[in-house]
Amino acid sequence: MSQVAEEGAVNGRVDEPEAPALRRPAPIPPAHTPHAEVIEPGHIEPGRALALVDFSPPSVGMGEKLIRMAYRMGVPGSMLGAPMGKKARTRLLATVSNTLPGNRAAGTAIRAGHFIVHGAKTPVAQVDYAGAQRVTPPLEKVVHSFSWLTDLESCAPREQAAPVAERILTAWLQANPKPPAKPGKGPAWSVGNTGARIANWLAHAPLIMSGDKALRVRTLAHIAATARWLDRHVTHGEDGLAEVAGWCGIVAAGLLLPDGRPRRLYGEAGLIKALGELMGDDGGVLARSPLAQMEAIALLVRLRNCYQATRRDAPTSVERVIELLVPPLLALTHGDGSLGSWQGGWAVSAEDVEGLVKASGVRTRPLRDVRQWGYQRVTAHKSILQFDTAPPPMPAHARFGCASTLAFEMSHGPHRLIVNCGGAASGGGLVPVRLEQGLRATAAHSTLTLDDANSTAILIGGMIGSGVTEVALDRKTLAQEKGSTATRLEASHNGYAARYGLTHQRILLLRDDGSELRGEDLLLPSGRKGKRGMVSFAIRFHLGPEVDVNLTADGQGAGLSLPDGSYWQFRSGANTEGGEVTVEDSLWVDGQGRPQATQQLVIQGMVSRGGGTFGWVLKKMN
Repeated sequence: MSQVAEEGAVNGRVDEPEAPALRRPAPIPPAHTPHAEVIEPGHIEPGRALALVDFSPPSVGMGEKLIRMAYRMGVPGSMLGAPMGKKARTRLLATVSNTLPGNRAAGTAIRAGHFIVHGAKTPVAQVDYAGAQRVTPPLEKVVHSFSWLTDLESCAPREQAAPVAERILTAWLQANPKPPAKPGKGPAWSVGNTGARIANWLAHAPLIMSGDKALRVRTLAHIAATARWLDRHVTHGEDGLAEVAGWCGIVAAGLLLPDGRPRRLYGEAGLIKALGELMGDDGGVLARSPLAQMEAIALLVRLRNCYQATRRDAPTSVERVIELLVPPLLALTHGDGSLGSWQGGWAVSAEDVEGLVKASGVRTRPLRDVRQWGYQRVTAHKSILQFDTAPPPMPAHARFGCASTLAFEMSHGPHRLIVNCGGAASGGGLVPVRLEQGLRATAAHSTLTLDDANSTAILIGGMIGSGVTEVALDRKTLAQEKGSTATRLEASHNGYAARYGLTHQRILLLRDDGSELRGEDLLLPSGRKGKRGMVSFAIRFHLGPEVDVNLTADGQGAGLSLPDGSYWQFRSGANTEGGEVTVEDSLWVDGQGRPQATQQLVIQGMVSRGGGTFGWVLKKMN
């Protein structure tokens, strides 16, 4: 760094560091698949090297194969598991020990008579458990999956929490006396909520079935009826994760209810097949969402607890899937241990992530190059960079699909410098539902947009439309001066090719000491001949909630101050019409799914449809 820049940093001025100088490379070769990649000869991609799961049904003897086949064809479990088809009395065969962490604050609120979901408080007495009066999607999921039982259990002894749980359960049973003919008849009877509900009821049985005998008998009968309903409808899940939840409920019922052996054999085969369709080779779920990744881990950990309660080992494939799911999740953690804001997720707290990983029993490091899941991670001293290098998830997998291709996040120590807004999946808490689509838009992410258009179309109901279909990626380690190194990430997508005839290419270069991130955004003609005319562009850098920003007098940069006293300079090298750096309001969804007012740096102007190059640098000043 120059002496002038050093003096400017000491005196509080924002003087220009070295100008961004990333030499324009040749365009990346076009990709032919949604996750195209450039791999050096002989290089083994880390995620794939770990993918050693056999997703075929568990190996069983011929007798058990026949039992499984007969149960799948509709033969009752009592006929297959008991002499002369004598039906056993419905009861629980074991007590499950829950290892998943709960939210004490949410549990305390339930004891006080309120559900608190992402900061929004709803009186327990005002919830319509029949679902005729729809509530927000996050609250529906909490109420009808009975995930709140884990929170309630974590905040009070059983004798204090059980009466509260039994009152809510009684109200729910009165509103839902029996399963409907088909799934989807209200939020209570989606396959995902139903499977999770059975698993939660069985895992927290002492909390809901240790008091009134009539309620216990009624609850057990309802579990048995619901399990039979899932047997018939589990394959009609809303998406792959919902189907996995349904199969987990079936297996849990097969483990803990009498005459359950046929159901367990049937459920294990279906579960393992569904897991194979849920995730890619590197362990990332196809929804590309860290929230879905966490939910999948929690479902399998809860199911493993059911196996342990009956003194059985979970199938080897299930254990291996848990081991595969954890490293990609950790790849999206920042320096403070909390998650990046990707695909509808928010900055889930380090406490929640650590609690889940501890419950999984997996000890591992984050994957840095999760190519199939579509995220790149670079750790450089105290700085962590996360880069989205894949198309959005396919509509069949998307719950809150976001047009975030080529967006990035960066943190330094426990503080976030550059973020995405995140939080689309929390809409209905303190984040208004009407903001959901906006939070899924390209402009809500730290990347480039053309003409205020999304790189991939954002549709209602969490779905996505046409846009990015190809992403090319190259990752290299480059030698720098004085023996240092830097990681260079180069990626491009075709989301704007059809509309504007331009391909967006982004190059990020992070020094190994974490003190400097250089970037270059290129717009390249996608055909042989560029189109005529101009189009507006904007490159957005959403700032973390603790960043204090001040623009430079020349309009080409900004100074960024962090609470730890570190000072960063942002400089734009955009050489085009306009291109000044401005500060605009933004929004960031915190670790509890609540909105926080923040700011964003924006480089915007007009660019020729023949293409353009925009360089920038983010540098830590000494």
